[in-house]
Amino acid sequence: MNIQNNFSLKAYNTFGIEAKAKQFVAVHTTEELKKILQENKNEPKFILGGGSNMLLTQDIQALVIHIDLLGKKVVHDDEDFVWVESMAGENWHDFVLWTIDQNFGGLENMSLIPGNVGTTPVQNIGAYGTEIKDTFVSCEAINIRTQEMKTFTKEACHFGYRESIFKNEVKDQYIITSVVFKLSKRNHKINTSYGDITKELEKQNVAIPTLKDVSNAVIAIRQSKLPNPKELGNSGSFFKNPIISKADYDKIKAFHPDMPHYVVSETEVKVPAGWLIEKAGFKGKRFGDAGIHKNQALVLVNYGNATGQEILKVSKDIQATIYKEFGIAIEAEVNVI
Repeated sequence: MNIQNNFSLKAYNTFGIEAKAKQFVAVHTTEELKKILQENKNEPKFILGGGSNMLLTQDIQALVIHIDLLGKKVVHDDEDFVWVESMAGENWHDFVLWTIDQNFGGLENMSLIPGNVGTTPVQNIGAYGTEIKDTFVSCEAINIRTQEMKTFTKEACHFGYRESIFKNEVKDQYIITSVVFKLSKRNHKINTSYGDITKELEKQNVAIPTLKDVSNAVIAIRQSKLPNPKELGNSGSFFKNPIISKADYDKIKAFHPDMPHYVVSETEVKVPAGWLIEKAGFKGKRFGDAGIHKNQALVLVNYGNATGQEILKVSKDIQATIYKEFGIAIEAEVNVI
């Protein structure tokens, strides 16, 4: 393991922000990770996965540990289900495609989400009507302070909408090293009810969709709306879709009859943040090299040399405008560093 000083993180964050790490090291095994943590126990540390859910607004004055643990395997199965373990450093989309190739169902609606497997439980990532918690069984994690391994069950993770114990009660205390998912082997529950999946399948002349068909539809939809981070710096959806009371929704809808929503409970609804941002006039706007994508208002982009601070300012302007016009507070989904 080679610790490097004053290391550029531009290639390690999907926004493509130029920021420096005071020190940087990549670890490839849990043993290497334990050793680095033990040898640097008194040093400030920053844990880096796929770099897809963060906005760097400053240099990192710490030892950046890049989690590059690779590997995946079937750990158990029965007639109907299979339990698959993936190491934290595996690319999420590649892992999803691998499960589909094995005819394992459950992750297909989350195709093409950027990032690595190890960070998926942190955010309880989700798309098109599914979330990690739907297939999550457990994860292994290492205690940063003691280097002890701990298993977190689904119940222990306290999953919520883009929330988990790793963002709250044990934030910055553990590093996830592997995740186990329970996936279907047959009688797959095909979910095409959310968003434009049904429309896309019709366009592709698919009447009885397979796992691969659903994945292909999701990929086509995402590619039509979302820029490739390798071509245009971004971190996917920058904001969470706000959940508001049905009473507040009804009041706002009186002024905006076309306002869409998804029912969360008898008293709450979820409103698309992208619709709010577009309605406020931000979609496609550019402020220097920072801007809002022309096809998807939820996505903030770096057109080349934007700083993290410039993108952060755009996000705060959007939040202030949405609150002023609709009385709705929208939260960043991306971690601002």
